[in-house]
Amino acid sequence: MSIVTVQLGQCGNQIGFEVFDALLSDSHSSQGLCCKRENEAYQASCKERFFSEEENGVPIARAVLVDMEPKVINQTLSKAAQSGRWKYGQHACFCQKQGSGNNWAYGYSVHGPRHEESIMDLIRKEVEKCDSFSGFFIIMSMAGGTGSGIGAFVTQNLQDQYSNSLKMNQIIWPYGTGEVIVQNYNSILTLSHLYRSSDALLVHENDAVHKICAKLMNIKQISFSDINQVLAHQLGSVFQPTYSAESSFHYRRNPLGIDWHVRPPLSGLPSLGKMSLNKDLHFNTSIANLVILRGKDVQSADVEGFKDPALYTSWLEPVNAFNVWKTQRAFSKYEKSAVLVSNSQFLVKPLDMIVGKAWNMFASNRSLAVAQARVKWRDLGLLQHLAIWFKRFSCLSLLSS
Repeated sequence: MSIVTVQLGQCGNQIGFEVFDALLSDSHSSQGLCCKRENEAYQASCKERFFSEEENGVPIARAVLVDMEPKVINQTLSKAAQSGRWKYGQHACFCQKQGSGNNWAYGYSVHGPRHEESIMDLIRKEVEKCDSFSGFFIIMSMAGGTGSGIGAFVTQNLQDQYSNSLKMNQIIWPYGTGEVIVQNYNSILTLSHLYRSSDALLVHENDAVHKICAKLMNIKQISFSDINQVLAHQLGSVFQPTYSAESSFHYRRNPLGIDWHVRPPLSGLPSLGKMSLNKDLHFNTSIANLVILRGKDVQSADVEGFKDPALYTSWLEPVNAFNVWKTQRAFSKYEKSAVLVSNSQFLVKPLDMIVGKAWNMFASNRSLAVAQARVKWRDLGLLQHLAIWFKRFSCLSLLSS
């Protein structure tokens, strides 16, 4: 089954390139930990998911590139073509000459409606190329204007037009110290709209990835390219083929995996109105954990610790909340690797910080330009509830080793 990737804004397009490059590099690397037949099945599954192929044999990414400025898209197309291993489709991009100026509302309320038909037409054509379509993988930032504003608008349109297909948004959580002055506004407005239209959010925190580069990789002068490559590695290790617990003979056809919708029991939960927003929450309580193991000794790996009931909310049994995927086929240059995709309270603290900073700025009447484009500030209240309970989508964080 195939995924159509939608890359939005500077951040989304730069990360998208690194993801496709990492996927293809991994699928074509020689691996001595599995048999030739299994490696060929792995390569075929990867290609079906993320690439189509032209007559000359060059894989073409199943992707649509969107930005309101041409510079980054032109660089992305050029880098892919120069690699000689893969490229983007000739008519798979949309760009203009005027950016969004870090203004979420301009991206959502101006650029989005103005270019809706052209963008959705590109996406429709890409979907029609898939023999077996699985869903959308949408890569975007929360801090800027194009990725966040148009990203929220496009996701909403995908929900309207492809309601039965999974829509997973990979979002970049901004640095706590700030990239742009209105990043907290942009983040809240993005999340409040994705809350209604996305099926799952796959979250990477810039601060956490920066620490990986500094402390684990010992990079002295950390660039966005370094950060993007770490992100691509983590995403690739999630989306590349694996076996599920149900089948040890065939790679999973659905790359987006399990049913990410969270359905709490109808009884036994306190209502939001009766809950204290200041109540201390149990550290990192989860409602779903997925462990992905690749490479040497995966069959003997001990994952019993993830079945501890203390890790999960009281109304879920670990058997219903924990999954493990395995393959002896190693990822990239690593002999063995493990990734944890966790739907937990890991993001409650950074979410509270963003809401608090945005509210303080709003209360002091600073940087209100975004409000002129019909922004509904009741979304601030919505995010306070989102920080406590999950409604219809899963919010996932990634840890890997």
